[in-house]
Amino acid sequence: MSLKEKMVSSFLAFELDTDINTSVHEIRSKSIKDFEKIGFPGKKNEYWKYTPINKVLNDKLTIFKKKRHLIEFDKVKDFFLSGIESYKIVFIDGAYDPLWSNTSHDGVDICILSSIIENKKYENLIKKHYNTIVDKNESFSLLNSSFSKEGAFIHIPKSMELDKPIEIIHINSGGESSLMLQPRNLIILEKNSKAQILESHYSLVGKNDKSPYTYPGFIDPLTNTLTEIHVKENANLDYYKIQNDLETTSLIDNTYINQKRDSEVSCHTFSFGGNIVRNNLNFFQNGQNINSIMKGITILGGNQHTDHHTLVHHANPNCESYQEYKGIYNGNSTGVFNGRVLVDKIAQKINAFQQNNNLLVGDKASVNTKPQLEIFADDVKCSHGCTIGQLDDSAMFYLKTRGISEHEAKGLLTYAFANNVLENVKMQALKNKIKKIIANKIGVNLGFEL
Repeated sequence: MSLKEKMVSSFLAFELDTDINTSVHEIRSKSIKDFEKIGFPGKKNEYWKYTPINKVLNDKLTIFKKKRHLIEFDKVKDFFLSGIESYKIVFIDGAYDPLWSNTSHDGVDICILSSIIENKKYENLIKKHYNTIVDKNESFSLLNSSFSKEGAFIHIPKSMELDKPIEIIHINSGGESSLMLQPRNLIILEKNSKAQILESHYSLVGKNDKSPYTYPGFIDPLTNTLTEIHVKENANLDYYKIQNDLETTSLIDNTYINQKRDSEVSCHTFSFGGNIVRNNLNFFQNGQNINSIMKGITILGGNQHTDHHTLVHHANPNCESYQEYKGIYNGNSTGVFNGRVLVDKIAQKINAFQQNNNLLVGDKASVNTKPQLEIFADDVKCSHGCTIGQLDDSAMFYLKTRGISEHEAKGLLTYAFANNVLENVKMQALKNKIKKIIANKIGVNLGFEL
C-alpha cells in the first residue's frame, strides 16, 4: 500500500477518534477526497522540482501516535526565550503539554485549537476564518486539513496590544518511529490590535544519540504544519519562525496570511536545520496601505535541504512588500528560493522589493534561486534580484593581516553577511538567541553579550 493509499484509508480510523459533529468535520471529509485525487507532488511538479520530497515520504509513516513521551523540564526550558516573560503553548510529538504551557482566556484567547473547535461559543469565529485562505490544490495543506485536530489558537480582540510575546513550541522527543504530525494554527488579530508571536521547531535527540533512532528500521518523523493568520484593519503582527532541527526530522510548513487595509505583518524565518525543510509562505493583501515584510536567514551543513517558496498577491493599490532572504550553505547542503510577486491590474502605485543572496561556504553546496515578478499594472515600482557567491578573498586577506585567524575571519564575514536581516527583529531576547545559534552554526565565538 502506498503512502497516499494509507493516508486515505487511515481517515476512517481518524474519524472514530474525533468529534464528527464539529463545524470542521465537513472540511476534513472534503479535504481527504481532494487529497485522494491530487496525491503527493512528484518530480514533474514545477513547484517541487528542486526538493526531493519522495525521500521522506516513506510508506511506513503513520498519523497515529503510540504513546505519550515525558520530557524533563531542563530539556524543555532550553527552548524558551530567556530573560523575558511570555505566553507559551508547548506541543510534544504533536500533543499539547499543559505542564510547560502558559495559556490565557483573560480578555484574549491563547490556547489550543481542539478546545475551540469543540466549543459552540466559537462556532461562528471558526466558520468565518478556518480554512478560508488555504490553497485547496496544495497536497500537504489538504492532508493537514484532513487530519489536524491540535495546534495553537490565538485571538487578539479589537484595540488590544499584548503585554508579552507568545511562544508556540513544537518538540520532537525522538521516541516515536514513523510519526507524521499534522499541527494546525489559527491566528486572528482584530482591528487595531498588536502582537508578537514566535513559532519554533526542535528535536531532542538524533541518530548519534542514545535514543530509539539507534535501532534498525527507525523511520524518520515528518511534521506537516499549517498556519492561517488573519490580520484585520490597522493591526500589526511580528511573526517569527525558528527551524533548528536535526538531520533526522523533516518539516513541511504552509503559512497563509490574509491582511486587511492599513495593516502590517513582518515575518522572519530562521532555518538552521532539518533533513528536508519546505516553507510555503503566502501573503494576500486585501485592502489599501498594506505592508508585508518577509525576511529570512538559512544556515545549513551536512546533507540538509531547505526550500523557501513565497507568494505576495497585491490585489489593491497603494501597498508595499519587502522580501530579503540570506542563505549560507556548507557541506553537501542545498538551498532553494522561489519568490513570486503577483500584481493585479487594479493594484497601481505598488512598491515591491525582492532579494535573495546566497553564500556557498562548502565546495559541494548548491543553491537554486528564482525570484519572479508577475505584473499586470502599469504604475508600479517593482524590483528583484539574486546572487550566489563565496567569501571575498580580499576581505579575508585584510582580516588575516590584522592577526585574525582564517577560521575567525570566515566567521566574522559570514555573520556580517547575514546580520542585516537581524536588524528588524524587535525582541532583544530573540535577537540574542538567534545570534547564539548563528555563532554555534558558524563554529566561532563572536563575542556576543548574551
